[in-house]
Amino acid sequence: MNRIVPLILAVALFMEQMDSTVIATSLPAIAHDLGVGPITLKLALTAYMVSLAIFIPLSGWMADRFGAKRVFRLAILVFVSGSILCAIASNLFSFVGARFLQGMGGAMMTPVARLVLVRSTQRSELVGAMALLTIPGLVGPLAGPPLGGFITTYFSWHWIFLINVPIGILGFFLSGIFLPEIEASQPPPLDIKGFILSAVAAAGTMFGFSVISLPALPPAVGIVSVLIGFVCAVLYWRHARRHPAPILDLKLFNDSAFRAAALGGSLFRISIGAVPFLLPLMLQVGFGLTPFQSGMITFAGAIGAITTKVFARRALALLGFRTTLIAAGVAGAALTFVNGLFTPATPYVVMIVVLIIAGLIRSLFFTSVNALSFADIPDKDASKATSMSAVLQQMSLAFGVATAGAILEAENWLTGSHLELSDFQLAFMLISGVTLISILPFLGMAKNAGATVSGHRRVGERQTEAVGSVQG
Repeated sequence: MNRIVPLILAVALFMEQMDSTVIATSLPAIAHDLGVGPITLKLALTAYMVSLAIFIPLSGWMADRFGAKRVFRLAILVFVSGSILCAIASNLFSFVGARFLQGMGGAMMTPVARLVLVRSTQRSELVGAMALLTIPGLVGPLAGPPLGGFITTYFSWHWIFLINVPIGILGFFLSGIFLPEIEASQPPPLDIKGFILSAVAAAGTMFGFSVISLPALPPAVGIVSVLIGFVCAVLYWRHARRHPAPILDLKLFNDSAFRAAALGGSLFRISIGAVPFLLPLMLQVGFGLTPFQSGMITFAGAIGAITTKVFARRALALLGFRTTLIAAGVAGAALTFVNGLFTPATPYVVMIVVLIIAGLIRSLFFTSVNALSFADIPDKDASKATSMSAVLQQMSLAFGVATAGAILEAENWLTGSHLELSDFQLAFMLISGVTLISILPFLGMAKNAGATVSGHRRVGERQTEAVGSVQG
């Protein structure tokens, strides 16, 4: 495997994933300069996620029609352009518009990068490549808040966006040199009706979840938006069953490995969306730490995520997808529950160790589930699988944040008081229950499911041959 390819893709994805959370701790400073309130400025966070939801379904068709490498490089330029416009924005409208443009670039970067990796990597090498590509999605959201706080405190919030420019330019030129040429094809005509229905379904749901969890608007607006999104999702389901080439192909779920990865991965990602939202708040509200202090503690999870590359491939070769995912799901649920046991008296070293192990387990889970998604998918359907996986990923992450926010709001309403440490502890314990449910889709899988990718069957065959030679 040419390791420079996943490394280039990973750096680009790290830029995109980090940028989705880096402004969280900088909202007050940005809002002050733009002359609006921090709550109002949270619309910028929502605009980014809505843009992702709208354009991700289009990414697979674009990659097939114009070539994955060309679309990926164009996505970097769009993202960098949006970053520059964010840095020079002088009012709320221009800032939100720039964040929407960034989202357009990010919507193409993430699924198309995964498509480039799948089409340029042998199936037997896919686990190692996916491990590199999984790290940015876990490290980026954890690195964003402390980095944003540091840059805003010691420099200026404008550099949060300007730092993307040299990284993006470097990625653009390196991808032009090292990424393999993937021929464009002649896909069926774009499913316009399906695009509109899927865009409204995903954007309505994402917008609604964002409003509910980050109330920049009345919660009723969020609830109505989610309902509209749900209605359009049902209409899209009916449309896709009749259309010969829908923009999001529901026939992918006929593949048992893809179906298990999609369902189990979506449930597990709820905790991935909830924990980065709950933990910094608990450390600040319940423990009295500063945003920068809480960010440095939560960043420990990134250390664990980075180490997964060392052993993910060996674990899958030894245990297979089924056993690895079940074990990682149970361990992930247990570690999320442990977060709910933290108190101000808990030594920082203990918390950091727990978060490092949790980051390792989550990274192992997603390396495995991302590889499983493509284990039995034909190459001709890889672009469809990347689009579908990316949509489900973004929606489950947003649902995780919304779920955590709804739990806190419900506790606040029931007690009639301000949030306390016990409210966060209960939220972690409830989220851990959802995380545990994520193992259910994997229980019915065959032990050797996806063996051509994990190498598990080959390990078993070698062991059998070794036993046979000894007996002989």
